[in-house]
Amino acid sequence: MHAMPVINHPCTLCCRPTSMWCSRCQSAWYCSPEHLHSDWSRHRKECMPAVNTTNTGYNVNMIATPPPAEPQYVTVSAILFSPEEERPRIISVSCRPSHKPSQGMCPIPMVQSHFPDTPEGIVLTQGLNGEPLRFPLHLWYSPNALQKGSPINRAIYHITSGAAPKPWCGTVIVLKFNGSRRQGYSDAGSNDLPALSAYFLAYK
Repeated sequence: MHAMPVINHPCTLCCRPTSMWCSRCQSAWYCSPEHLHSDWSRHRKECMPAVNTTNTGYNVNMIATPPPAEPQYVTVSAILFSPEEERPRIISVSCRPSHKPSQGMCPIPMVQSHFPDTPEGIVLTQGLNGEPLRFPLHLWYSPNALQKGSPINRAIYHITSGAAPKPWCGTVIVLKFNGSRRQGYSDAGSNDLPALSAYFLAYK
């Protein structure tokens, strides 16, 4: 029985002899996981999974490749209806990427800090006179605000001139989808207020 030969290839980054390779493509050699990680931004462009992953018969130590970079949070403008303020105002809301973006799942807006409990969402698809909205609006509110004695939302009271049949209480935050398929958000603004006012006036 013959001893397996030890392979000494130069490290891709520092040229130091090594017997370890990228376990994903099995074609790039590195002397340490740190050097693979340092070279990953370049190597990832050429790192293709090896077709034949069977044992080559050599004494090769495998190194796991670094995971792909995490998707970045996105920040969009949203409309805040605060119970303590007379008028709505624009705020920035961060949206956490979906775990399965390939399935068309929408990012998750991070609005929890504005509410005392878990908020619920309503999707507004129609605007003035029942016309469909090209960019639907996503309203977030506290379903238990009225029962918990939260104050009447002064900003909603103001834009509806106090004529809304439903007493909206607590905070309301509105985001705007970037299309009818609702796979992401775009910036909401003052031009969305007429549709929101019509919704608050019609909601019972």
